[in-house]
Amino acid sequence: MQRRHIEVTQHSAAPPTAVFALLVDGETWPRWSPIEAFELERSGDPPPEGVRAIRVFRRGRTTGRDEILEVVPDRRLSYRSLSGLPVRDYRAHVDLETDDDGTAIRWQASFSPKVPGTGWLLERGLRRFLCACAAGLAEHAEHRA
Repeated sequence: MQRRHIEVTQHSAAPPTAVFALLVDGETWPRWSPIEAFELERSGDPPPEGVRAIRVFRRGRTTGRDEILEVVPDRRLSYRSLSGLPVRDYRAHVDLETDDDGTAIRWQASFSPKVPGTGWLLERGLRRFLCACAAGLAEHAEHRA
């Protein structure tokens, strides 16, 4: 099955520290993303939301479980989907870079569809979702900074 790739970019006038603080705090996601509810299923290293943490996000009837794979303070958050999406091997990285007047946000994801022929549709929906996440993250960080 063909692997699908998504890349979304956004700019925030906030510094990387402000953007990253929101990204690694699952409690904030319902404020700036399409996510409606958050729960920490398992703490990571370092606690609470470091490597191996499992975050549970709810939106409508969908409950997704993500495991944190990598945390590079103020630079990168990597995670994988454990359940909740009709995909295999969903992995994502959110990279932050300082630019002239704030932070460049690059949100990349890749996955394989579980059902052949559905990749384009899943990619379209996930791209729209990640665009909303990146835009909300950028804007909310600016207001908090």
